[in-house]
Amino acid sequence: MTQTLWLFGTRLTILADHTTTGGQYDLIEGYLPPRTQTPPHRHTRYSEQLYVLEGEMTVWAGDHKVVLNAGESFLIAPGIPHVVGAVGDQPARGLVVAAPSAFARLIAEVGTLNETEPTDMALFERVSAEIGDENLGAPGDLPMPSAMST
Repeated sequence: MTQTLWLFGTRLTILADHTTTGGQYDLIEGYLPPRTQTPPHRHTRYSEQLYVLEGEMTVWAGDHKVVLNAGESFLIAPGIPHVVGAVGDQPARGLVVAAPSAFARLIAEVGTLNETEPTDMALFERVSAEIGDENLGAPGDLPMPSAMST
């Protein structure tokens, strides 16, 4: 069963989660409208593999900035501060594999039914902490290289 929700301006569709993968991974399709990006954050317990289906995604991961086009992918290892965005005038669509499963739980518990509904930040912070995610700033901020050292 798929579930589509919005989180920080990004439409996320859960295609597979712990219930269908035995906790091995989550498979999520993401749609980033033009000029949107995630807040800087890091996952301490799982990796995040991005694969671009359409458009262009920019990834800031630690000290690196990578621009990905359709057909390209990038692995973000646990512990690396990062931001993912569609910074240009075009939207981007891609797949995320988070392994082991955890990211889908955050989306399912915190995501909203429409893009204009505000995120419950207290709930977001609680669930993020429970799955081992650390939030390092607000949407629009970029990760600081010094954040990699903790």
